[in-house]
Amino acid sequence: MQPLKIGVLAVQGNFREHAQMLRSLGAETIEVRKPEQLDGLYGLVIPGGESTTFTRLMALYGLDEAVRRFDRPVFGTCAGMIVLDRDHLGLVDVGVRRNAFGRQVASFETDLEVVGETEPLRAVFIRAPWVEDVGPDVEVLAEVDGRPVLAREGRFLVAAFHPELTGDTRLHERFLESVREAQLVRA
Repeated sequence: MQPLKIGVLAVQGNFREHAQMLRSLGAETIEVRKPEQLDGLYGLVIPGGESTTFTRLMALYGLDEAVRRFDRPVFGTCAGMIVLDRDHLGLVDVGVRRNAFGRQVASFETDLEVVGETEPLRAVFIRAPWVEDVGPDVEVLAEVDGRPVLAREGRFLVAAFHPELTGDTRLHERFLESVREAQLVRA
């Protein structure tokens, strides 16, 4: 079986860590810096970083419209979740509050109970957002103190934390499974 070609938006943020984790799971990764690099990809990861910088650079390089047109599964983490929300690219029906857990000094790690997982998932929150409002088609998969921090809507998976900074590959595996399912539907 041919490896899945997964793009990792590489304009800023933790793109290298995501690419490394995806490669460890057998995916071929492409660092995406230009719109045409989305062609032929089976999925896309939008990593954590600084959301204002992300949105400015994406607009500068035409990646904002290219990502809007990209019709494959997308996984957004931390700033990536903000970029995908209804106030930015408008691709996921969630309202997100930036830096909701506080400043850099308030960063933390915790174990999450995730829908569909039998073991807790270790999550790293760095100046993390949370979801303030979810649309009717959004499935909340995990919460911290009653605030959604992991959700899915159709082909989109969004996390308020950094799964690429732990040794736990389950969310990347879940994303790759959605990519495989989308490939079967297209075939």
